[in-house]
Amino acid sequence: MEIIDKLETIQRRWEEMSEQLNDPEVMSDMKRYVKLNKDYKDLEPVVQTFTQYKNVVANIDNAREIIKKEKDEDFREMAREELDSFLEEKEKLEEEIRIMLIPKDPQDSKNAVVEIRAGTGGDEASIFAGDLYRMYMKYCETKGWRTEVVDMNEGTVGGFKEVVFNVIGDNAYGIMKFESGVHRVQRVPKTETQGRVHTSAASVVVLPEAEEFDIELHDKDIRKDTYCSSGPGGQSVNTTYSAIRLTHIPSGIVVTCQDEKSQIKNLAKAMKVLRTRLFEVEYSKYLEEISSKRKTMVSTGDRSAKIRTYNWPQGRVTDHRINLTLYNLNAIIDGDLDELIEKLQIAENAERLKTELDN
Repeated sequence: MEIIDKLETIQRRWEEMSEQLNDPEVMSDMKRYVKLNKDYKDLEPVVQTFTQYKNVVANIDNAREIIKKEKDEDFREMAREELDSFLEEKEKLEEEIRIMLIPKDPQDSKNAVVEIRAGTGGDEASIFAGDLYRMYMKYCETKGWRTEVVDMNEGTVGGFKEVVFNVIGDNAYGIMKFESGVHRVQRVPKTETQGRVHTSAASVVVLPEAEEFDIELHDKDIRKDTYCSSGPGGQSVNTTYSAIRLTHIPSGIVVTCQDEKSQIKNLAKAMKVLRTRLFEVEYSKYLEEISSKRKTMVSTGDRSAKIRTYNWPQGRVTDHRINLTLYNLNAIIDGDLDELIEKLQIAENAERLKTELDN
């Protein structure tokens, strides 16, 4: 079988990687070691599933042998029952393997940079942006991911006009990428005196965090400015020049970071975001291409694409990409995003599988 040959090749490559990771020459080259370790971890689930598949196939052969040669009818009946179970498991594993073998977005396993910006709706849009921020913070907590705020601009009556944060964890971008797009809210704002339902919006952009070997930055191309931070921060606010503004001269991209009291920490965070912004320029070309083929994905340049509506009066959340409506708004806004994201992942896998078969 062609698929078995492919899996055998993957297993051999995975075993070679395991040996290379213990090679002192590879270990001394950090960039090479990091990439090899990432590739090794990416292949590990495929190898584990293939091992499971081979065990099931061996059990099927064994059960058939018993049915063919065993004279005791009780044993044969037991073997027939086991055979049915193993055949069902084999079919399920084959489907899993087919999806695993579809070429993945190499960025999926990376950390993510998330930007939330208040859109139409004035103060209510800022409050909603704050709701989305808290929703993601709680979701990241349930996933065991670490988060760190890079920059924030608070709204006048609460929430944020803009907030940027990093998500550090396994496959963070691969999961959070489904949140990119315009999120719309329908509810009675706190500022509304006559009880009318208003519609406001906030945009979310999720990017894979660029690693050092993705983008090469030169000091001569970066202008660094320092200034006094504003907002939360205690006694150091407006007294120390801890906030950082980086301008990438060739591209004109500007990044700010004022979350930390330490200028060194703010600089490190700002450099991460600048690297990611520059990486976005190239990555957005890829997203433009796949977003035209996959309804689950929105290109980073299309900030007008409405992906989800949160309707407070009816307690419902609708994801417009897959026509899914759930009536558990309170749980979702409290960070319970698993069902939404799982359904989006299933839809994406189906689209990827169809594309692969068409090709």
